[in-house]
Amino acid sequence: MESGILTALTLGQKFGVIAILKQSIPRHLRYVGALGLSERLAGERPVGLRVVELSNGKKTFARMVEVGAALRDTDGADVVVMGCAGMARYRKPLQDEIGIPVVEPTQAAVAMAIGRVRLNWAGS
Repeated sequence: MESGILTALTLGQKFGVIAILKQSIPRHLRYVGALGLSERLAGERPVGLRVVELSNGKKTFARMVEVGAALRDTDGADVVVMGCAGMARYRKPLQDEIGIPVVEPTQAAVAMAIGRVRLNWAGS
């Protein structure tokens, strides 16, 4: 999650998080607070679908668009971070649909790792 948030901070002033379940939000909020970034968090909203419903790509994507738009329009996010690696396939279509950057944390972590290797900072 940290790589996703740090990447989001390079793309906008306020970030929002799309969670799968409402129950994960308190844990995410504690983590954002521990990073000292609560002031930059616009909000976090759950997709709120059961696991069996997540297999329905159209329903999942439609709900992600609703949540992403609410983070943008209601909460003031100018970038969205996906709260689950299982959302990765929706990153680009969601970004295209809601018109603001969308960050998938696993992709962000890999990009950071590649950057460290390319800069020869892999370890000293």
